[in-house]
Amino acid sequence: MIFCFSIKNIVASAIKSCNYQYRHARTFRGGQSTFSAVQLKGRSFLTLKDFNSEEIKHLLWTAADLKHRLKNKGQFLPLLQGKSIAMIFEKRSTRTRISTETGFALLGGHPCFLTTQDIHLGTNESTADTARVLSGLTDLILARVYSQSTIDELAKEASVPVINGLSDLYHPIQILADFLTLQEHYGYLNGLTLSWIGDGNNVLHSFMMAAAKLGIHLRIATPKGYEPDASVTREAEKLSKECGTKLFLTNNPVEAARGSNVLVTDTWISMGQEEEKKQKLKDFHGYQITMQTGKVAAPNWTFLHCLPRKQEEVDDEVFYSQRSLVFPEAENRKWTIMGLMVSLLTEYTPQTPKPKF
Repeated sequence: MIFCFSIKNIVASAIKSCNYQYRHARTFRGGQSTFSAVQLKGRSFLTLKDFNSEEIKHLLWTAADLKHRLKNKGQFLPLLQGKSIAMIFEKRSTRTRISTETGFALLGGHPCFLTTQDIHLGTNESTADTARVLSGLTDLILARVYSQSTIDELAKEASVPVINGLSDLYHPIQILADFLTLQEHYGYLNGLTLSWIGDGNNVLHSFMMAAAKLGIHLRIATPKGYEPDASVTREAEKLSKECGTKLFLTNNPVEAARGSNVLVTDTWISMGQEEEKKQKLKDFHGYQITMQTGKVAAPNWTFLHCLPRKQEEVDDEVFYSQRSLVFPEAENRKWTIMGLMVSLLTEYTPQTPKPKF
């Protein structure tokens, strides 16, 4: 009886651990599959809060696998042949549109680009009705919207998977590209320290929902009044404790950069906030990332920016330096969105060895 009780305790403890959040798990090794927790087909991708460590790693592995097979080996992989995606864009974008459109087509599918001039989401037709109509016409919906409530309603009413292409609260597809870029550069993610220096925005929120699950420490500097959302911060603190990582928040950009491997920023004036520019430039004084900022970072520090970039956020010396990973990061938007779309629509198993995370 004592022995059985001990075993039960061990099993219960394992189930609660950060890196193993489901009872059943499939372990993939170079294309060979056995029983696993990674079940992504048919799910929506609204926020990285909903995905555990192994699921995020599987998405990154799939992206790396497709990149190797399609780009490096020149293989033909019509994994999405006969399928279509509705791409709703309330907000314009270079990287999100081109990566999704070309990526879906490269995999044999048909992308349908829809702006506010093509459909009147929530105006001439309700969001719920739009979700139902598109579910009958396409296999997948990606929406780049102003409000998180819009993406949530689309997912609630749709009968096909929905991808958050950006909302006011989260930008999860960007973070997949950032993680893949860092994994390629450093050869691992676990143990890295990432410093965010800028606005407490949707990109930061997505980092906060995923970094700890991959063993990444977060150091965050935002001006007073521009801190990340309080509920997101509480969740990030909880994740950090569960996963044994460090989360540090400050209003001092130099303190945030201290000892960091990765310096990250984003635009201070998001689309639709142009009227706030003059005040924001004043409030963000001292937040520009320069080589001086990097002097307190780790010797191997690198720089990320999801683009488009403006001079006040990071100077040319850093942006165009060998430390900058912004252009590989931009390219990886394509491979990670392809890995995500394949994972949500098929039961594809990567054929290359699993990367070290």
